[in-house]
Amino acid sequence: MAATVLNSARAVEMSVFIVRAFVQLRRLLESNAALTRQLDELEKKYRDHDDAIAAILTAIRNLMPDSSGTSRGIGFTADLEP
Repeated sequence: MAATVLNSARAVEMSVFIVRAFVQLRRLLESNAALTRQLDELEKKYRDHDDAIAAILTAIRNLMPDSSGTSRGIGFTADLEP
């Protein structure tokens, strides 16, 4: 509102610039709100998928052969036990 006090072309130009900046800020906030809304909808839609994926991974691990058995190393090893 410097244009009302200073009454110059430059002051009017700056006032318009400031108003445009606030309009852009409002648009940015609206777009963030829309993005937040979309993320919330996606989260609600896919909330149960984590449990399903965990169950699938558990089933796959149960089907895999157990590899915890001891295997003999490659190469010559001296047996230290009598």
